Amino acid sequence: MNFKHTKLDRILLASSNLLLCLSVLLVIVPLFYVVVASFMDPTELLSKGITFDRSAWTFEGYKLILSNEAMIRGFANAVYYSVGFTIITVVISIFAGYSLSVNGLVGKNLFMTLFIITMFFNGGLIPTYLVVKDLGMLNTVWAIMVPGAVNVWNIILTRTFFKGIPKELNEAANVDGASDRHVFFKIVLPLSKPIIFVIALYAFVAQWNSYFDAMIYLDDAKLKPLQLVLRSILIQNQADPGMISDQLAMAELKRLSEMIKYSSIVISSLPLILMYPFFQKYFEKGVMAGSLK
Repeated sequence: MNFKHTKLDRILLASSNLLLCLSVLLVIVPLFYVVVASFMDPTELLSKGITFDRSAWTFEGYKLILSNEAMIRGFANAVYYSVGFTIITVVISIFAGYSLSVNGLVGKNLFMTLFIITMFFNGGLIPTYLVVKDLGMLNTVWAIMVPGAVNVWNIILTRTFFKGIPKELNEAANVDGASDRHVFFKIVLPLSKPIIFVIALYAFVAQWNSYFDAMIYLDDAKLKPLQLVLRSILIQNQADPGMISDQLAMAELKRLSEMIKYSSIVISSLPLILMYPFFQKYFEKGVMAGSLK
């Protein structure tokens, strides 16, 4: 059946397309600027702006970053924290969500109420810090990966997703003699790839972009993630001493700091940009399935 768009429909469609194009430009233009600026000398960039003349481009910023021990160590730490945090978050969310989706669980409504309360109220920074300290997790990797691993929103998403799986599958498996453990690992988990990938993406991005917990709980420079190294460069305008020699003047130090800024942004964004295409096919399906019953 063919539907004819009214004049109002065409106006709304045109407005939506225009807003979509503007939204894409708001993302693409800054990203494009940063990528090109990362190859340019800061003096040329400030005086002339970005240029496509490759003779004016330089890889000095990338060479400084890739040859610096603090940046490499921070990048490795960030990957380690993000992957570990993602695994812990996914495991907790899947098991908690599945338990809360099972009919007949004693105290299910009480648990959900307690979980939802934590979405509106928390202990605050000082009590959380004291708990982490009393558990002996200060200045350890566990202070980064454990405290925020229980995410109520992820648990609600997984719970709703599991409720959407037909109960007849479980009943048929039970009739065939399958235990609850076999039902979960052999039937439920293989069907849960969309929501697992969605939660994994949420957790990885959140941890990768996080720096506040590391700034509060970590004192050892060897444990600090890339985000804290970038913070010193982007906000405090300080380059790591290993990136420059003692003979450089203050003006040269500032020039290198500006050059390192753009190169650091590009390198720190690469994991997320490379990861998203592999998760894209699961993302929309997982979000919709976990949001609607």
